[in-house]
Amino acid sequence: MTLHSHEKSRPSPSRRDFAAIALGVASVSVIGVGAADAATASELDRDASEALRRLYASSPQARQLAARSRAILVFPRITKGGFMFGGQGGQGVLRVRGRTAGYYSIYAGSFGLQAGIQTFSYALFFITQSALNKVESADGWAIGSDPNVVVVDQGAAANLNTTTLKKEIYAMPFGQKGLMAGISLEGSKITRIHPKP
Repeated sequence: MTLHSHEKSRPSPSRRDFAAIALGVASVSVIGVGAADAATASELDRDASEALRRLYASSPQARQLAARSRAILVFPRITKGGFMFGGQGGQGVLRVRGRTAGYYSIYAGSFGLQAGIQTFSYALFFITQSALNKVESADGWAIGSDPNVVVVDQGAAANLNTTTLKKEIYAMPFGQKGLMAGISLEGSKITRIHPKP
């Protein structure tokens, strides 16, 4: 079988091509995270209330955990994307006794075997006052390095009660959409923000 000349000369993808794709997708993910900066306080409050409504409807245990918490920090939408190089980020609302006490951003960069884009929500339940003080600190909070944070799925939350709550903070991901495996808080930093009303 004879190949046409243009088929013979077609180059195969090089390392430079893959690097360009990786940087391009990473840039898109960072741009997407940055676009969330346009959210207003009222929009964040609305989205946070809706996210918590969905979580409590799907997990009664999450509602029980909330009842035992001093505060809840909910991120209605975290976007994670990349190809080798990537990042994830979003904005959220801190609720203390059901009332908004502040607004926060979360961001983490990553490098490794990853491909795709996904969105998900996250709720962090602060059991103690010292845990709440961490997120309210002026310099922000590197959540991925804190040993007092336990990530639980909605099923594992069913086993939490007053005698098993040994950690200060419980983090629950929910509402995952997309094709990227793995939801992690590793390397994430949470910082206070001041959105427009």
